[in-house]
This record gives sequence, C-alpha cells and structure tokens, in this order.
Amino acid sequence: MGYSAAIITVSDKGYKGERRDTSGPMLKALAEEKGYSVEYTSIVPDEKELIEAELIKCSDSLGITLILTTGGTGFSPRDITPEATKAVIERETPGIPELMRMESMKITPRGCLSRSAAGIRGRSLIINLPGSEKAARENLMAVIDSLKHGLDMLCSEGSAECATKN
Repeated sequence: MGYSAAIITVSDKGYKGERRDTSGPMLKALAEEKGYSVEYTSIVPDEKELIEAELIKCSDSLGITLILTTGGTGFSPRDITPEATKAVIERETPGIPELMRMESMKITPRGCLSRSAAGIRGRSLIINLPGSEKAARENLMAVIDSLKHGLDMLCSEGSAECATKN
C-alpha cells in the first residue's frame, strides 16, 4: 500500500525567496521514488505557530500519513521545528531521530548536533529532517525502509501483525 506524504520546508530565507529550496524538492523526489504519493508541499518561515499550523493542517485536515519537515533542527535561535513538532504530536517516536543521528555520526561528528524530533498525531507520522539537502537525504535514507512497517501499524484498525510466521 502506498501512503500519502507532505513535505514542509522551514526556512526564513526560503519563505522570503532569498534562497532556493533544494531539500524540499529532493525529499519529494525521494519519497515518490519510494512509493509515497506527495500530496502537499509548502515553505514556511521559522515561526512556531506557523509550523504548528502546517503540521496540524497536514494531519487533521488533509489526512497525510507521512509528514516530513526539513530545516529548523539546529542550534540557531530561530531553529524551533522540533519544539513546534513536539507541541502538536500525541506520541513521540524517539527511535527515528536516534537512528538518524546514529547514521549521521558515521558521516560527520556534527551529526550529534541535530535536534530532530519525530512523533505521531492521529494517523500521521511527523519526522523532522535537517535543512541541508545532503543531510536531509542521508537522514531520510537511514529510516525510510523501516517506515512502511510503522505506517502499516499506525493505519491498521487493531494491532498490526509484527511477527512473521515460519
């Protein structure tokens, strides 16, 4: 089963048209390559209320299954995407950003500086990715193959079958 996806780029400069967004289009292409139907994309500034509103819109109004954000996960005072995400999710999924950071650390010691978060709101999984195209790709590739099983469970009516039968 293919799932719907949304890509939200969080960038003051991207929103103002002062910087071309490359991570959002790359994530869209990668998600589509992996079988997701990207039904929504947007660019918002680094404003907590606007990020929260986009996440809620994608989850509650549009019913998107996988919501990917790119940008706003670093140490800059304006980097507040994880805080906006945590404000709207109902359940955290800490293993996703843990794996992304672990895989990033194999590439650069700066991987430990990511503050990415992930969690569930309703029947939507929200994952924060770094703003750089390279780091966003590396982080998504670290988890993308595991997501289908999680989304199958999230979208099931009861508990999904987790064990395979011999």
